[in-house]
Amino acid sequence: MATIKWLPSAVRDLDRIIEYFRTDSPGYAERLSQGLIEQVRILKQFPKFGRVVPELGHSDLREILYRNYRIVYYLDSDTDSIEVLSIFHSSRQFGGNEGTLEA
Repeated sequence: MATIKWLPSAVRDLDRIIEYFRTDSPGYAERLSQGLIEQVRILKQFPKFGRVVPELGHSDLREILYRNYRIVYYLDSDTDSIEVLSIFHSSRQFGGNEGTLEA
């Protein structure tokens, strides 16, 4: 079973996404938060569940698409560890302000 670590950048991304919806639609914000987190939990059992990030083409940088969001993670196959790097809206350009892969 893989171990999962959320980098601070990914936690900030998730917090910002949820805050955006919380005022107008708290129920949706909660469902979205739970859905994003559940997608990451799936990786414990299925670390290669996500696809390779198309823009990068590196087998160790993968992503899960959930609703309109991209959850980008690094998979270390040797140690079965996962680092969640970033979560951003799929309409944003990869590598832009909301889609950076800062460590």
